[in-house]
Amino acid sequence: MEKIKMTTPLVEMDGDEMTRVLWGMIKEKLILPFVDLKTEYYDLGLLNRNATRDQVTTDAANATKRLGVAVKCATITPNRQRMEEYPELTEMWKSPNGTIRAILDGTAFRSPIVLPCIRPVVKNWESPITIARHAYGDMYKAVDMSTDEPGTAALTFKGESGAEKTLNVQTVDGPAVWQGQHNKESSIRAFARSCFQYALSQKQDLWFSTKDTIAKVYDGEFKRIFEEEYETSYKAEFEKLGITYFYTLIDDAVARVIRSKGGFIWALKNYDGDVMSD
Repeated sequence: MEKIKMTTPLVEMDGDEMTRVLWGMIKEKLILPFVDLKTEYYDLGLLNRNATRDQVTTDAANATKRLGVAVKCATITPNRQRMEEYPELTEMWKSPNGTIRAILDGTAFRSPIVLPCIRPVVKNWESPITIARHAYGDMYKAVDMSTDEPGTAALTFKGESGAEKTLNVQTVDGPAVWQGQHNKESSIRAFARSCFQYALSQKQDLWFSTKDTIAKVYDGEFKRIFEEEYETSYKAEFEKLGITYFYTLIDDAVARVIRSKGGFIWALKNYDGDVMSD
């Protein structure tokens, strides 16, 4: 049998532990006998990320931007326990997935693979629910620190114009931990557009949920941009197809999802989407 020819290579990102073994078996038994495989190979194993000071992750992400398609194996994001397991590590490197998503600034759509022999735990789900996950910022680009005495933390923004904005975060009476996270208006808008476009291509309703009652400015900006994009660019096409865009608080959305029959796209911010899709 003649092998399928590839004209453009794809990016191959090797991973850690058993995923290296499984990916090697998949290539050997299921791909190479049938496909003239062409790849740009990047070793994203933890020790190679350490040896390159994580430059290999950035290189792999930029190669994906250039070639358009990549296959990535699962990788280890080290914590303190992993630092003990791998004493040669020089630091707790950030999530490769977070680095790659930040460079690509895309949206991750996770659709379940449905098998007739496996029924969902929620019995009233009749169709798969696709999770649309923002791929930039939030927890994956957050910075954090700990302090060991009473004091006050402030958040300061210094604009290129020289203007400054300062917000007092909290005054504490003892040791504390702190975290700061961000997102970009351009990335939020790109996330919204990709969700609306995907919903149109799949002819499915789009749900979006945040916690804008608590994070009034941060999550409120997500809500505003989604509504603005829908009203100005997508409403007419949605109505023509008979599909809807629906926003609700994350608390209400979870209850509605459990009661639903499925068959829609659920858009979530980066970390929320990670939790839901995992």
